[in-house]
Amino acid sequence: MREARQDAAAANQPDTERKVSPEAGAEPAAAQELEALRQALAAAEESTRTQRDLYLRAAAELDNVRKRAQRDIEAANRYGLEKFVLELLPVKDSLELAVENAGRADSASLVAGQEATLKLLDKALKAQDVKTLDPLGEPFDPSRHEAMMAQPSTSAEPNSILKVVQSGYELNGRLLRPARVIIAKAP
Repeated sequence: MREARQDAAAANQPDTERKVSPEAGAEPAAAQELEALRQALAAAEESTRTQRDLYLRAAAELDNVRKRAQRDIEAANRYGLEKFVLELLPVKDSLELAVENAGRADSASLVAGQEATLKLLDKALKAQDVKTLDPLGEPFDPSRHEAMMAQPSTSAEPNSILKVVQSGYELNGRLLRPARVIIAKAP
């Protein structure tokens, strides 16, 4: 029994004397494999550096585009009305002249001056693609017209526009102000 214990104890202790000798030819293959892995690692690291550089450049370019767009928006907001204001200045000049000469002018001259001023204003609005809505006789459309009242009429179709009280306006197809109208109703 003592021998069995010694054998078991010997089996549990590490074998320090026994060394595994590499097979002949296995060491050069392992060295080649190790060198190939090192080269693959170096290539992967270089690819990573290149991709990171490309990413940083793209991120910087995107940031520059974003900043440039923001500056363009700010400039458009700041100076976008410049053309429109230049179109309105002759209207203002005409009104100032009318006020200056109001005491000395006769009524016909005042009317002619007001008509000229209105033409200048219409020209300025037209240059900005502002269109006047004149829906007289058209069917009432609550998305483009504001009914001020309904009036009985035998000459107009019910729910059609009988009279335009105040013109409406569109800018580039978008409603700025609905036309205020009187609509016809059955008598």
